[in-house]
Amino acid sequence: MKKSLIALAVLAASGASMAQSSVTLYGVADVWFGSVKSEVGPAKTDPATNFFDKSGLAGSSLRQTVLDSGGVNTSRWGLKGSEDLGGGLKANFLLEQGFEVDTGKAKGENQAFARQSYVGFSGGFGEVKLGKVWTAYDDVSGASNAVFDSALSPMNHVFRSTDYKSNPGSTIYYVTPTFSGFSGAISYSLGEDKTAATSATSTTSLNLSYGAGPVAVQLGYQVESNKTLGKADQKFTRLGGSYDFGMAVAKLTYGHVSNVDNATGDDAKEYQVGVDFPVSAALTVSASYAKSDDSNTGFEQTRKGYGIGASYALSKRTFVYGGYTANKANNATVGDDKLNILALGVNHKF
Repeated sequence: MKKSLIALAVLAASGASMAQSSVTLYGVADVWFGSVKSEVGPAKTDPATNFFDKSGLAGSSLRQTVLDSGGVNTSRWGLKGSEDLGGGLKANFLLEQGFEVDTGKAKGENQAFARQSYVGFSGGFGEVKLGKVWTAYDDVSGASNAVFDSALSPMNHVFRSTDYKSNPGSTIYYVTPTFSGFSGAISYSLGEDKTAATSATSTTSLNLSYGAGPVAVQLGYQVESNKTLGKADQKFTRLGGSYDFGMAVAKLTYGHVSNVDNATGDDAKEYQVGVDFPVSAALTVSASYAKSDDSNTGFEQTRKGYGIGASYALSKRTFVYGGYTANKANNATVGDDKLNILALGVNHKF
């Protein structure tokens, strides 16, 4: 009888524990079909100046029909869970890996969870994450990007302020709760690459957001330190905003980069203007124009592009999308580079 009572007590305790914790399998499968045309202008001697094609093939033009992954969202799968510790405090974890739908390959060589892997706590104070997480800057960098912040968005092809460390690992991250529409976050990624001959690098990032009614504003700032002799810290600034007029949502983004590629005095200024038109509850049409200018001592370049796309929801978890983007890099002393994409895709969340 005693053994039976003990067994029942253990089972009850186990059930209570299970009720207080949860684990969820989730993911996104996104694949698109289309045509990609890239052109590299003549007289190229440095592959780094080929903004849309790093092959260094001067004067080349290539058109490919492709089936590719991640047109709107990076395809991924993950596990996440939380345990109620009482008093409003929770312990959380998340493990997330990206993959290519078209080939089945995992993203991130030699990484089991290349996108995110962290544990942390949340409560009335906000949330703390420890591990490999998105930086605070990355959290807001695409919030006001039109054409669904996708491969069809010109901002993602011409902006210099997209060339930042998004999830460098070994990161301590804190996000505040929301107060009257305001929230903020800060992250610090430790430099664990220190050797006897070199100093460690690190990434410091923060954001501030506001959202209430038709207005949304996001500010992000990130510093990527570089202690190598002759190198400067890269500094990224991104300011975005949107306003919902009902019949359309206007979107604006401003970006600035100091010391591009860690070169002192090489800066870039850029902007994006776009609009979303909700034609119906299921159909949204979006358009965008983006431009970026370098003020570099050794190489001058202006990049600009436009994009238009549409998204149609088939259900709460599945939508189809399509569109076109054309982008051009005008070089001061060498030929121009071009990139055009025509795409049709499907996105499914599970």
